[in-house]
Amino acid sequence: MLLKIENLHVKYGNIEALHGINLDVNEGEIISILGANGAGKSTTLLTISGLLRPSEGSILFNGDALHKLKAHQIVAAGIAHIPEGRRVFSTLTVQENLRLGAFTSADQQQIQKNQEWIYELFPILEERRNQLAGTLSGGEQQMLAIGRGLMSSPKILLLDEPSLGLAPILVKTIFQTLKQINQAGVTLVLVEQNARMALKIAHRGYVLEVGNIVLQDTAQALLANQDVQNAYLGGA
Repeated sequence: MLLKIENLHVKYGNIEALHGINLDVNEGEIISILGANGAGKSTTLLTISGLLRPSEGSILFNGDALHKLKAHQIVAAGIAHIPEGRRVFSTLTVQENLRLGAFTSADQQQIQKNQEWIYELFPILEERRNQLAGTLSGGEQQMLAIGRGLMSSPKILLLDEPSLGLAPILVKTIFQTLKQINQAGVTLVLVEQNARMALKIAHRGYVLEVGNIVLQDTAQALLANQDVQNAYLGGA
């Protein structure tokens, strides 16, 4: 078991956003977390990455207590978070953004190797390596955000709404690349409104409703589940 979340409670002030969820991630999996807006999906990712603190419960990564570490220590341990909205550094170049993703590493050889791999995954980024990130299209910025996360050599990549605001053809490209990243040995935890696309590449999925996990199953079973179809897949 690579990542284990047990009885996780998270509060915003007096409001509890997660009500004791349990979630497991095995090495090499793609896990999809489904749910409506406000269900607690982003909160789950933010808590795994140390940007929010649980009020109760535990997060174990390779058996170690992740919830006791600071955010930068969690990155160094092997978890990278690609936030909703991309959040690239708009006044820095593509190359500079990527290099910032490797801030926890002193291994220049590995940094160079990661950068070459990212340019293989996203050739457009190499073409635009000296261009300011703020001048990139939305799709290119999403590629850069994913690339920046990969620069830290993560064991787990957390992705929050990677298809948000992208044209359908770009969405397809991003998801194909996510499969490649997973096949290269990176475990993915994916929060995505495009439930159909997310489940098509996932191994397993969890459904969150108002801070509770109400369903978990293989991705194939969730795609075939009538309730999931009606709620998240447009009834088809």
